[in-house]
Amino acid sequence: MGVIDQSRCPVKTGSIYPEPYASDMKGRSSLRLGDAGGLTQFGANLVMLEPGAQSSLRHWHLNEDEFVMVTEGECTLVQDEGATVMRPGDCAAFPAGDGNGHHFVNRTDRMARFLVVGTRSRREVATYSDVDLVLELSEGKARFSYRDGTPWEGPR
Repeated sequence: MGVIDQSRCPVKTGSIYPEPYASDMKGRSSLRLGDAGGLTQFGANLVMLEPGAQSSLRHWHLNEDEFVMVTEGECTLVQDEGATVMRPGDCAAFPAGDGNGHHFVNRTDRMARFLVVGTRSRREVATYSDVDLVLELSEGKARFSYRDGTPWEGPR
């Protein structure tokens, strides 16, 4: 494929999260660079956070590695041990199976962008650190449950 024309990349907005969490992702969008390039073994997305937006609920992956590099603006990485401000060129890595939940928040008054590259596993489990929610992805289908495995029916 070669060069990817970012102006023609699919843009994803919103979230697959159930409410009330889907509404928390307002101001987050991403360019699906890997999809535009025909990649199948890993994903590469340019995530854009408007002021006040967050990348996701704080989470960790059972089977997928993630790598992040800030490309514009300033993001605050929030993990179990606290918050770290990240600026262009700063990188973070999240190995599969590490239960230290993470997400990024734009606490500034201007746009922030970061590149995220991650494994594409056939089956993935994402656990959300601050809410009783687990996402299981299998063959492209999403299933939400509580941590005890019962089907998700809304916040408890």
